[in-house]
Amino acid sequence: MEEDFVYYYTQSIHKMKPLLKDDHLKLEVIQTLKYLTDKGLIQLYAFVIMHNHIHLLWKMLKIGRESPAASFSKYTGRQFKIYLEGKGLLGQYQSEKKDRNFQFWKRDPLAIPISSEKIFFQRLDYIHYNPVKAGLCAIPEEYRWGSAVFYLGGKDEFEMLTRYPE
Repeated sequence: MEEDFVYYYTQSIHKMKPLLKDDHLKLEVIQTLKYLTDKGLIQLYAFVIMHNHIHLLWKMLKIGRESPAASFSKYTGRQFKIYLEGKGLLGQYQSEKKDRNFQFWKRDPLAIPISSEKIFFQRLDYIHYNPVKAGLCAIPEEYRWGSAVFYLGGKDEFEMLTRYPE
């Protein structure tokens, strides 16, 4: 991913396990996104955290030694490991690969550059209606773990979103 492009980004849990059904782990994702936003590394326009994947509309503002996307994956993986180890659930995420003991995120997340405002708003609608289609809520703004309420009601509970267009 390059700086100055808005990306539609999807990252899934390895083997599509419902790891993110746990609200504590959803908060780990939120806290990591907020940290990256507060440090000026990303601009976050939209998000949704589902049980086995996340969708984001974001822009990389600074790419240093590693990309903000790599930092996100690495840090959340560490936090997931600590939490699951404490709950005795870490074994469910043991990796068969030789280069790691555990794997939470699938390799190679989907990152598609947004080429127009029209496409941005199509992806935004898709993100916001994802929990409705999954039966997690009746209307998008009822779902706490997404940005629909920000766009429809102006509330940014986690204080990390930027309205698009800027």
